[in-house]
Amino acid sequence: MTSGKTISENIKKMRAKLGLTQDDLAKKADIKYTTLMKVESGTVNKPSVQTMDRIAKALCVSIEDLIK
Repeated sequence: MTSGKTISENIKKMRAKLGLTQDDLAKKADIKYTTLMKVESGTVNKPSVQTMDRIAKALCVSIEDLIK
């Protein structure tokens, strides 16, 4: 099982690689900024599939890439 820490670290790395701020990614993924903050900080250990799908699409990766 993938930990919330792995997911949050992967999102941060991918976001930074694209040069996006948290606000940029939240807008691109059409999710609330606070939701992204909670996912990236690991406060939300199991984000919804919908949230993960939106983040993955905004980062141009698959959900699987986020949880590796």
